[in-house]
Amino acid sequence: MEPLTEDERLTLRTGAFGAVFLVSNAEPGMLSLVRESFAASGALGGASGVVKEALTAGRLPQLPRDSALEVEATVLPALRHAVEILRAKSPADVETYRSVVLAAAERVAQAHRGKSTSEAAMIDKIRDALAGPA
Repeated sequence: MEPLTEDERLTLRTGAFGAVFLVSNAEPGMLSLVRESFAASGALGGASGVVKEALTAGRLPQLPRDSALEVEATVLPALRHAVEILRAKSPADVETYRSVVLAAAERVAQAHRGKSTSEAAMIDKIRDALAGPA
């Protein structure tokens, strides 16, 4: 296994935290945002190895603030690129990354009154991005 660079770790963080953000924003509401944040942190904190190191160390990713579409256009490619990075440098961690990101997204969706249609649609986009290159 080859160590990840800081830029590569940032790509993994951008994908993971961005996925949580996308699902959280699929169903707006301030109270739900707080619950969803706690739910996601539990899943992301459960990572191990290279994935845990990438998600817990370093600066937070900067996501676009202008529109949800811009966030999506940043996050979904980051998820695909994160999988490519892990395939090349730490293949044993690809499935860990996928499962941690999807678990966090699912927890966010379930945190407030169950998963909505818009949250489920966003999770499907995240799952597709995690499947690999478009």
